[in-house]
Amino acid sequence: MTLSFMPRRAVLPAVALLLGVAGASGWSPVRAQASPSPATPAAAQVPIAITDARGRRVVFQKPPQRIVSLLPSLTESVCELQQCGRLVGVDRYSNWPDAVRRLPQVGGGIDPHIEAIVAQRPDVVLLAASSRASDRLEALGIPVVALEPKTHADVRAVLGTLGTLLGVPPEQGAERVWRVIDAGVQAAAQSLPSRARGARVYFEVSRGPYAAGTVSFIGETLARLGARNVVPPALGPFPRLNPEFVVRAAPDVLMVGNSSMQALVPYPGWESLRAVREQRVCVFAPGEADVVVRPGPRMADAARIMARCLADKAP
Repeated sequence: MTLSFMPRRAVLPAVALLLGVAGASGWSPVRAQASPSPATPAAAQVPIAITDARGRRVVFQKPPQRIVSLLPSLTESVCELQQCGRLVGVDRYSNWPDAVRRLPQVGGGIDPHIEAIVAQRPDVVLLAASSRASDRLEALGIPVVALEPKTHADVRAVLGTLGTLLGVPPEQGAERVWRVIDAGVQAAAQSLPSRARGARVYFEVSRGPYAAGTVSFIGETLARLGARNVVPPALGPFPRLNPEFVVRAAPDVLMVGNSSMQALVPYPGWESLRAVREQRVCVFAPGEADVVVRPGPRMADAARIMARCLADKAP
């Protein structure tokens, strides 16, 4: 399926009635004073075709200049491509770099405020493939590109897709950023003491427990660090586990990337884990948790954080 869009410059006057937003939410469309983005190369001023994570082909007549991002990793990627100035709205969880904190927040990826998105007159909305907002936005004539990185290869591909969409040449954008990520992960691996290599690790992404599996981007980073993930590939990237699974797996080190602070509440039976008894547990602070659970340009920082945990806690 191919969708073709011209950049939006006006909002249909009937949109407010269609959405029933009179007096809703108290949101105020105050714009951030973002610095202008670098000029788009002249060679990019041709129709751009993007195939997104839903398998939909979306065609733009020129690179979008007004972007709303509903996924923090996509927000960070746009900024790392030096195009932060094109963002006109972000989800409530996008908090890096600091410049995006001044942008209008338009809800979350699961529960976006459609009226707030429309008010920003976006040329495109970036969101996860699992977002339920796609159909509603497209019905209003707003282009949508769904991108949902789950592995290292996905992150590299998403950077490339965003670079194409934004008209940023690969050597100046996506490939440059990926080289920095890849080199940073490799350097983190080389920094580890030999005793930390081969440590068996359980990584909790969110309370549940939801774990980072071997085939997730977190699992791939752990593997590059020489750690062994106790969650087998067959369970998928981010499975919800029975707490008893972790007790039976008996990891050497526990890593907790849950920023809700509920992570400090123990699960039944976990007091018997040797890693818990010997305090071989890393509960990442909210700022670090954001870094380690986002598949984007800060994955090298994530690798350094996990490497430091392994160096400190591995038996």
